Amino acid sequence: MRLSLDIYSQKNLYQIFIGINLALIGIASLFYTYNIVENVDKRERRQLELYAELYEYSVNHADGNEDLTALLEIVRENNRQSNIPTILTGQDKKPIGGDNLEIPTTATAAQKKQLLEAAFFNLKNDHPPIEVDVDALGDKQYIYFADSSLLVQMRYYPYVQLVSIIVLSFLAYLVFSASRNAEQNRVWVGLAKETAHQLGTPIASLMGWVAFFRSDPTQFSDEYTTEIEKDVQRLEMITARFSSIGSVPIRKFENIADTIAPFLEYLKRRISTKVKLEFVNELPPDREMYLNRNLFEWVIENLCKNAVDSMGGIGEIKVRLFQLNKQEVAIDISDTGKGISRTSWRKVFRPGFSTKKRGWGLGLTLAKRIIEQYHEGKLFVKTSEVGKGTTFRIILRK
Repeated sequence: MRLSLDIYSQKNLYQIFIGINLALIGIASLFYTYNIVENVDKRERRQLELYAELYEYSVNHADGNEDLTALLEIVRENNRQSNIPTILTGQDKKPIGGDNLEIPTTATAAQKKQLLEAAFFNLKNDHPPIEVDVDALGDKQYIYFADSSLLVQMRYYPYVQLVSIIVLSFLAYLVFSASRNAEQNRVWVGLAKETAHQLGTPIASLMGWVAFFRSDPTQFSDEYTTEIEKDVQRLEMITARFSSIGSVPIRKFENIADTIAPFLEYLKRRISTKVKLEFVNELPPDREMYLNRNLFEWVIENLCKNAVDSMGGIGEIKVRLFQLNKQEVAIDISDTGKGISRTSWRKVFRPGFSTKKRGWGLGLTLAKRIIEQYHEGKLFVKTSEVGKGTTFRIILRK
């Protein structure tokens, strides 16, 4: 494995590390808020228990103690200010009255009774009631209550906080990804333009040598000169491809079979005779697609050469061109090479990712960019099995 694989492994470890830390922060936040909520909940219950004790004492010792009555009213007012919904019921669990309930003061007695019963039905199961022994009346009363509005908000706060963190993290990721992609685009453009520029001088020199060889056909074989000229033309085409990267590609309707077949014939003459190269065209002979011929040929070349490398110079390559559906045409490029593990199906398109000892690991990245950004299609690993081979699929829309 090359260093690039280690880089992506480290990147995955960093992502896992960040994810675990975010999860721990979220759990810690939930746990901390839960403890606060529980403490507030206990305080509210204790506050109501104090009111119940004072109420119980005042009823059982109705001796006109004004101080006790005032204290009871202070505690009750404190409950109102805390906005804790409470309902007092008799021993038969029928509501007698309540505080902090959404009952309009303008409602009639019948309406108030109906609203009080509805409120009791909603909050009776929120907390265990507080029992009040009313010895003077010979029975018991109960105080039912629900969480205050503050406590309700505190219960939801950690979830709101987590959602906010997730949304902000997602937005930050989108901004970072957009910035990174823009930077990558600038690198691609600069690299491609500089490569095209650097190739220009030696290609011009080679063209001069071809012209020199042709000037004396008796000394230099015309057959060899013709083959050299074809390779020079090939280099010129490669230079044109690099020049097209980063600029708006010029596309036009091309016969897709006539675009693929000549390159495959060219490739056959330059690969091992132990590699069987088969082209199957299931489309009508005149089927045209909206292509940039130079760039599309580059994709086919890259996939086929990767297949040759994967097989070690021995095996079979099959290029199948067919109608996928009414709107799409597909090209499957299959080989009998060493295959790709399932975990690497997406990774093979990352810049620098390669299992070969040589190369930059940019071929499949460029191929995917050409198909998906310039031709608005798709390029992906359709199937692959280690030790048996791989099939790449290209999908183009009409």
